[in-house]
Amino acid sequence: MQIFTELNNNPDLSLALGYFDGVHLGHQKVISTAVNFAHKNGNKSAVITFKDHPCCFFKGVCPKYILTREDRLKHIEALGVDYVYILDFDEELSRFTAEEYLKKILIDNFSPVSISTGFNHYFGAEKSGGADLLAKMQTVYGYKYFEVSPQRINNETISSTAIRNSLSKGQIKNANEMLGYNFTISGEVVRGQQLGRKIGFRTVNLIFPPELIDLPFGVYSVVVSYGGKVYKGITNFGIRPTVSNTHKCSLETHILDFDKDIYGKRISVEFLNMIRPEKKFASIDELKSQILFDISSIS
Repeated sequence: MQIFTELNNNPDLSLALGYFDGVHLGHQKVISTAVNFAHKNGNKSAVITFKDHPCCFFKGVCPKYILTREDRLKHIEALGVDYVYILDFDEELSRFTAEEYLKKILIDNFSPVSISTGFNHYFGAEKSGGADLLAKMQTVYGYKYFEVSPQRINNETISSTAIRNSLSKGQIKNANEMLGYNFTISGEVVRGQQLGRKIGFRTVNLIFPPELIDLPFGVYSVVVSYGGKVYKGITNFGIRPTVSNTHKCSLETHILDFDKDIYGKRISVEFLNMIRPEKKFASIDELKSQILFDISSIS
């Protein structure tokens, strides 16, 4: 997959439009529609997206994301996309009418053979353009338009907002069902205060990306990917009130049946379920007993 940060002349593409935070099941349907049409007709596919969510420009504050930019691109690439255009949403772009955006950005640069969007995709000043306009202009510009209808699970429409809400409440299973994969934190293992090994439960520490949606402080069942293998584990996300008074947030994972130093190595922690909220215990022994109980619940 080739990544561009500026527009260029790249004709006859099958386009998927959207920010695609989370690349959830609804987004996957939009992108796969573009990819499949391209493959069927011997063309290339492209995702047209933005570096930051447009609301960062309009509101001056970015939403909390579901995926880091790096992981968002990995999920998009896994769907077989040929090109991704990551554009800056700037003052000029914000002033375009829907018709101007369609003509100057999409038609003039890509001469698309198809355009795919979700049912709730809007563009142009004051969100003046959407599915109706894209469908109407098919015959004018010679592309085929695909509007992907709402995707639903358990009578709930899948959306990035719904997934963020579930994650913020610790409803990990519900979020994972809508994502179509497990909510994941990836990164290099960093050195912590090594408090876990002092109480008999060695942990690996990751920095929780500050741009991502905050999970509730608590203990989670997880699977950890490292070195081509997958391990069960439990993760504590919080301030460790029993053993620390710094109030510094940390993401610590105890990997079952694992005893290696992997500082500086890259791992992925996939969240499966929230076991319990974080709490302060009366003693270290009480904490250790609870951790053993937590481990027994997943092993």
